[in-house]
Amino acid sequence: MDEYRFFPRHEGIALPRLADSIGAELQSRDTATDRTIHAIAPLSRAAAGDLTYIVSRKHSEWLVDLKATAIVCSQQFVSLIPTDCSILLSSDPQGSFAKAGQLLYPMAMRPRPATGVPGVSRQATVSNSAVLEDNVTVEAGAVIGDDVQIGAGTTVASGAIIGQGCRIGRNCFVASNAVLQCTFVGNRVVIHSGATIGQDGFGYAPSRSGLVKIVQIGRVIIQDDVEIGANTSIDRGALDDTVIGEGTKIDNLVQIGHNVRIGRHCVIVSQVGISGSVILGDGVMLGGNVGVNGHLTIGDGAQIAGMSAVAGDVPAGARWGGIPARPMRAFLKDVAEMNARAFGRKKKGA
Repeated sequence: MDEYRFFPRHEGIALPRLADSIGAELQSRDTATDRTIHAIAPLSRAAAGDLTYIVSRKHSEWLVDLKATAIVCSQQFVSLIPTDCSILLSSDPQGSFAKAGQLLYPMAMRPRPATGVPGVSRQATVSNSAVLEDNVTVEAGAVIGDDVQIGAGTTVASGAIIGQGCRIGRNCFVASNAVLQCTFVGNRVVIHSGATIGQDGFGYAPSRSGLVKIVQIGRVIIQDDVEIGANTSIDRGALDDTVIGEGTKIDNLVQIGHNVRIGRHCVIVSQVGISGSVILGDGVMLGGNVGVNGHLTIGDGAQIAGMSAVAGDVPAGARWGGIPARPMRAFLKDVAEMNARAFGRKKKGA
């Protein structure tokens, strides 16, 4: 099987240039400057021409028979690296390795179009009132609605629908079957397959005759350098806007309710659900399966552990977890006490 069918090996980057590009220091070893890197690989199967990395001693057993051409690591691992493997010394090995991956596999940095054919396909539906700048690609089956504006270098893949009046900036990628309406998108935004953005928020008023729908007349504002995962849903605002701050990364299968405001450079992992009118500060991290109750504020830099339920405001810089979420120390203490009681009862009844 051809393991490089979708992302071929790089023609090669010389180690000194690679080290400079990723912010690492090439340790002087025989012939190190003559070596080139063509691919990245995990410690367990890295071979000649590969770059790998290590950040934890629990993986140090793989260093014994390491076959990689080079490894990114911190100072604590230098003495464990075989002499025939070049060392790229970094204070942030994972970050340096990520940068190396970007250089070696530029095609993997965003979704790939289905056909790879630039320009506007004759099988696409593009409104006469839409305005497309130069070098826009619209693939077969895509629909571009009335009064849409799309910036230079952007790709709208097959089956995607861009609704009336939407604005999309430059060098963006809207993947297959994504649907946008009532949405303004900044530059260099990536929207993966199946994402739905700008649909109604969930708003109803109870009455004697039943539930009365509350109109949702806001927008979704997506700032620069945001990435939105597959099958994620972002509701438009009811009266105000739903806002996703620049640099924020949202995983697959996330639900973001109406009027939510997410700050800059946040990380939101799969299956998170954020109820309406929540405010997230800058740099917030929500682990997988986190639920956030409506109208709450989570402060700058706060981190919420996976499978937690946030029922109250979270202060800036806090680390919370549990159901309901609370400071991590209190949560871990409660878990330890429950385990002690459970195991204690089992022992007495044995």
